[in-house]
Amino acid sequence: MTARPGAGPGEGPAAAAARLTGRPVTGQRPLSATLTEVVLDSGQVVMVKRGDGPGAMRAEAAGLRWLADAGTVPVPSVHGHDQRWLVTDRIPAGRPSVQAAARFGRDLAALHAAGAPAFGTPPPGGPEDAYIGLAPMRNVPGNDWPHWYAEHRVLPYLRRAVDDGTVRHAEATVVERVCERLPELAGPAEPPARLHGDLWNGNVLWGNGHAWLIDPAAHGGHRETDLAMLHLFGCPHLDRVLDGYQQAAPLADGWEDRIRLHQLFPLLVHTVLFGRSYAEQTLTAARAALTG
Repeated sequence: MTARPGAGPGEGPAAAAARLTGRPVTGQRPLSATLTEVVLDSGQVVMVKRGDGPGAMRAEAAGLRWLADAGTVPVPSVHGHDQRWLVTDRIPAGRPSVQAAARFGRDLAALHAAGAPAFGTPPPGGPEDAYIGLAPMRNVPGNDWPHWYAEHRVLPYLRRAVDDGTVRHAEATVVERVCERLPELAGPAEPPARLHGDLWNGNVLWGNGHAWLIDPAAHGGHRETDLAMLHLFGCPHLDRVLDGYQQAAPLADGWEDRIRLHQLFPLLVHTVLFGRSYAEQTLTAARAALTG
């Protein structure tokens, strides 16, 4: 389904689900301030998410479809969306296993290999002004990863953190030095990968013998960025995920030394959103990236 206009003032998740799916609703269960489980008259259970920023649900819906088009890691189907609401399938509940983790690694490698036209390319139909979590994220295409990563992923959040007083001016220089040295620190050139873009553990669900991906900030990027985020926030059986990935698409030599370089982006996003403790982690990561 595509986006449908017509939301009324004060519309809730049940009414939004009925409008966007064209099905009556027989029940609902709030899971958080922004997520509700809704039962349709057919018995199907869907997830209804409320977006907090303009374009957020459009970006997420486009990202889910773009990831699904690769036919690799499963994602929930999109049943409808508008500027405020997104309705998707509910992921079957399950537990992570060694076998599912290895399969996830192989499927993630295939997802990345599906590619993107350029670094920073938004999904088809997705907006240039998107989001990563609650933070604005601009999808501006570029052909040179080190320059693009510095200009559109690291420096915008560093400037915001300095303006907010979360990172001091004198501290920012270490991150700026990383950006200046990115051409030599980035490793061998890689083609643009099709990234999930916000690949922390909470966005990897397990069910039916698979890992499923939700809540993407999808764009064209460097495949090591997704893997660095998995390292940053953890993932069940991460060693098996990486084994599966390496079997399918071996990473360039030195990739482990570049993990902290790729973590600068999510760490700065968290610095902007959540404050000083992440600023300290950002500075540590920047120093580590400079020393290898």
